[in-house]
Amino acid sequence: QVQLVESGGGLVQAGDSLRLSCAASGGTFSSYAMGWFRQAPGKEREFVAVIRRSAGRSVFYRYYADAVKGRFTISGDDAKNTVYLQMSSLMPEDTAVYYCATATRTYYSDTDYYTPTNYHYWGQGTQVTVSS
Repeated sequence: QVQLVESGGGLVQAGDSLRLSCAASGGTFSSYAMGWFRQAPGKEREFVAVIRRSAGRSVFYRYYADAVKGRFTISGDDAKNTVYLQMSSLMPEDTAVYYCATATRTYYSDTDYYTPTNYHYWGQGTQVTVSS
C-alpha cells in the first residue's frame, strides 16, 4: 500500500518562495508518475505539476500547468523516495491545499497525467496560504 505524506506548507507573503515535500512509502517514486494538485475553497482540484520517467527510466519528463509554469519546479530524490515542489514568486491565487498523488500505471497521452481521477494514491494535503 502506497502512502504519501506532504509537508512544507505554510503562510507566506506574495513574492515569497516555499518548498513542498511528498514522502512516499510502500512504493518507489522511480516507478510511478508523481503529481502535485491543488484545491482552493469552492473550486475543483486542479493539476499543478507531474514528474515521470521514460520507459528506460533514464529520462525525466516534467509537465506544468500554465498558471505555474516558470514559477514552480517539480523534482524528485530517489534515495529519499521524495518528490518536491519548489514554488517561487508566489501569488495570492496560489492559495490552496496542495496534494501529491501517484499514478501506478503509464498513460500514453501526457494530458492523462493532468486528470486527478487518473491517480491512485493521494496524500492528506498541506495548506499553502499566500497573503497580498
